[in-house]
Amino acid sequence: MKGLPARIARSLPVAVLPDPLPLRYHSAAPQSRLSRLTDSAPYWAYLWPGGAALIAHLAANPELARGKRVLDLGAGGGLVGIAALKLGAASVLASDIDPVARQVAQMNASLNVVTLTLCGDLTEGEPPDVDLILVGDLFYAPDLATRVLPFLQRAAGQGIMVLVGDIGRADLPVQAFQTLAIYPVRDVGDTPATALHQGRVLLLPAGSGSPGT
Repeated sequence: MKGLPARIARSLPVAVLPDPLPLRYHSAAPQSRLSRLTDSAPYWAYLWPGGAALIAHLAANPELARGKRVLDLGAGGGLVGIAALKLGAASVLASDIDPVARQVAQMNASLNVVTLTLCGDLTEGEPPDVDLILVGDLFYAPDLATRVLPFLQRAAGQGIMVLVGDIGRADLPVQAFQTLAIYPVRDVGDTPATALHQGRVLLLPAGSGSPGT
């Protein structure tokens, strides 16, 4: 990964997230040629719709983040965690399995003059000592969903608030969640003419069972 930050800075221009929070981030552009930066899927180069819904919900309800210890699970480029910090979170642990994503999250945090604590995959163990877990767009594949949900259930059972942002992906076990709010969001690849999606912010109750219960 030597020289990667410089290549990212050259290839991904700095964009500014529109309302509700003017966050700055390295965003993919047509000239970015992402395949030359990494062998893995460059999901960290975009704001995903579930993340956008969570950011909108935090902006509308800043008390959710203020003074809290937050885990941004599957952080990607770190924008959800960065939003929490800008809204007064005491700390944010940004977890992602991809070291390139963690590098980009660190760069995006620097753009916004905040500090993320970065780590790899946490889902096999017990939840860290946090007050709030934010999860944007992690239910896009069945194998990932079966890893993530038990971890989140363990966290909710310990009294940690778990909020998920999603636009109705097939592997989201909706019966396990309560819908708190819906925000209009765009998916990656949408054009200005594309109809907006319903970005749902979902709460995992402490007594949630496994899918199908």
